[in-house]
Amino acid sequence: MASLTGALRRRVLTPDISETTLETRGFHDKGPAGRSVLETVGASFLAGLGDAVETASPERTDARLTALSTRYQGFAYEGAAMGFALLDALSFRGGRTRRFLDGPGAPHVYMAYVGIGWAMARLPKPLWPGTGDLDPVLRWLVHDGYGFHQAYFHTEAHVHRRERATGAARRTGDGAYALRAADQGIGRALWFVAGTDAERAAALVETFPRERRQDLYAGLGLAATYAGGADEEELDALCERAGEHRWFLAQGSAFAAEARVRAGLVVPHTETATRVLCSLDAEKAARLSRDHRPDASAGPAPSPDRPWYEIWRVSVAEEFAHRGGAGGLS
Repeated sequence: MASLTGALRRRVLTPDISETTLETRGFHDKGPAGRSVLETVGASFLAGLGDAVETASPERTDARLTALSTRYQGFAYEGAAMGFALLDALSFRGGRTRRFLDGPGAPHVYMAYVGIGWAMARLPKPLWPGTGDLDPVLRWLVHDGYGFHQAYFHTEAHVHRRERATGAARRTGDGAYALRAADQGIGRALWFVAGTDAERAAALVETFPRERRQDLYAGLGLAATYAGGADEEELDALCERAGEHRWFLAQGSAFAAEARVRAGLVVPHTETATRVLCSLDAEKAARLSRDHRPDASAGPAPSPDRPWYEIWRVSVAEEFAHRGGAGGLS
């Protein structure tokens, strides 16, 4: 009976894999290689989501996901975090998400927090998972995940009409910075909408108001490094196109490197991206990111509009600007 119940949960709560194809989404198709990357990302995410809601067990899910390809494993853990957040909310009995974050999901914490944001986007507000017990620096990745979801599934509104992903900010009371974190997620989604075409992705960023581009480029740098799909020449062009925002492009790339290094999932395209965008190998880019992380144990950040996560991001970007010979960020 338990296996039948799990199979039913999987069928009900996991979208059909066709929902992740470029054709269904209406995303740009750069060619077979880029299409394969993005569609395998989607399939891996759904595998993690499906395994989580079917087993309802972080440990059993982990046993399944560790067999997946190194390149795509992180996306499966992102999906699993979404699945446990959904189960906790819909069963009115929490604990699975926390057990996942403290256990097998810990090396994938960046992706897991993003996955919780996906769950928020799919749940009615009264069932939203609480974020008060999450890491005070990383908790904004939940809003990043929410923004990605909205741009991925509601592309016309949030990409082509450039509407803000206001839902999570409005409903959580997290304020203005939640909108900025959501924009970082929208920036990641632009990599998918553009089909890993770096020039097309940059062109999409440039359709947005100037004040939003810094966050969008940071998300773009993260996706180009974590998901991959562009070669060195394309990434060089992206770096050039980013102009004044290139240091936040590098910051996003460094965060992606840290996410992959922490989880032991560094692959060749990670090295290519950090070499171009950060002028560092993946391990050094990840270490730079870690070295600049603020200590939030002393209490809340000085300003609600500049939480610890933003202080961290700016510190990393400033370091890249300094290394690049710039006088600082404008």
